[in-house]
Amino acid sequence: MLYAIVMAGGSGTRFWPASRARLPKQLLPLGGERTLLEDTVARLEGLVPPERTLVVTSERLEEAVREQLPTVPADRIVGEPCKRDTAPCVALAALLVSRNDPEATMAVMPSDHVIRPEQAFRDAIHQAAAIVEHAPERLVTFGIPPTYAAESFGYIERGEPLAEPHGDARSFSVCRFREKPPASVAEEYLAAGTFLWNAGIFVWKAATILKAMREQQPECMAHLERIVQHWDSPDRRRVFAEEFAAIKGISIDYAVLEHATDVAVVEAPFAWDDLGGWSAVARQRGSDADGNTLAGKHLAITTSDSIVQSAPDHLVVTIGLENILVVHTPDATLVADRSREESVRKVVAELESRGWHEYL
Repeated sequence: MLYAIVMAGGSGTRFWPASRARLPKQLLPLGGERTLLEDTVARLEGLVPPERTLVVTSERLEEAVREQLPTVPADRIVGEPCKRDTAPCVALAALLVSRNDPEATMAVMPSDHVIRPEQAFRDAIHQAAAIVEHAPERLVTFGIPPTYAAESFGYIERGEPLAEPHGDARSFSVCRFREKPPASVAEEYLAAGTFLWNAGIFVWKAATILKAMREQQPECMAHLERIVQHWDSPDRRRVFAEEFAAIKGISIDYAVLEHATDVAVVEAPFAWDDLGGWSAVARQRGSDADGNTLAGKHLAITTSDSIVQSAPDHLVVTIGLENILVVHTPDATLVADRSREESVRKVVAELESRGWHEYL
């Protein structure tokens, strides 16, 4: 059967001060009326039922996640005691679903993407699952046709088309994965026409990813298997905390995919945005005649190409400004040049170094 694994433990530091440690970006309504996490789970309707949905988040977010996802059974929400990247997250989920279904197929996805239309996403997941059923040892990922020479995304170089397409979306073998490139290399990738953005969405057999993890990351798997051995015992929380903390964090791309010999990529037939920063929110929300993207109460006087986010009961007035970013929250306000929004994460690092944890 098909299971959905939703990875919801990110911190979203580029969305400070709206995104905080206890309310990170996936729990915020950055792409529409619902939060990104709510949208992710709603997208699964008709594809995977709530009882076969596993949401892996951080321990400190468990309560907030449960509040946002009342249809997902409480025992299907797992809080990691510390951050260890995506490989331990995926492998733990595979171990948990395999306990009751050794033949399980997993659709693994982040919780902070905007994907439309939803039916195209569901159709593509069905197609990827069919590819995996045909070739159970195969790992399937999703690639996004690039629209510009992005430096902030990883890339997938596609090879030959798969002999058995299993659906309407184009699917290919994977030649190799490429890390986030400098601008000149990204331009080469775009011109080549054989590169896709790595969406970080995967479909594979739980048994296949566990086999690969045991081969490539045996120490990590030893810790995870001890955790699952105690999953139903009174010692679960203690063992989980001790063993998980002992794991060296690593992404699933580094841990498995870059070493695998049978990887396929489905060219996504849906629109996708990973909301990497405030400019991505502007893309989703649109802008007015002056190029401003506004959320909350704002009075703009000769202001253009700016993003202003505030509470409905707090007025922000801007005069004679261009290409700025203003984010107001009850205890912190960010004012920045939009061209410097990548530096927002440096603010979080500086707050940590100063011990100003109340603003994190």
